[in-house]
Amino acid sequence: MRILRIHHTLPALLLIGSSYLAGQAHAAAGPDFQYVGQDDRVHGLTAPRGCVEAQGGGTRAVTNRTRGTATLYQGAHCSGRVVGVLRAGEVTQVRPYFASVGFPVTG
Repeated sequence: MRILRIHHTLPALLLIGSSYLAGQAHAAAGPDFQYVGQDDRVHGLTAPRGCVEAQGGGTRAVTNRTRGTATLYQGAHCSGRVVGVLRAGEVTQVRPYFASVGFPVTG
């Protein structure tokens, strides 16, 4: 009968490898909120909460992968007219432009 020996570093390597793969899977999923800005660049936010300055819109794509709604405001600091509300998981084009986005603080 053969006795198998597990080298003492093997569990550590397995743990490091699984942590790395989990991190890569999250990174591949992309940011929780993503939009094409007025500068025509893609911007992303991970775990956004409260009011966030974000200049986008003008028929450019917006993706809300958060668990809550994202409210798009025409003015800075989540002020002015609401130009759109994206439900969780929604992807759309926003018209006109927005200057800030409000996210639930608990969500």
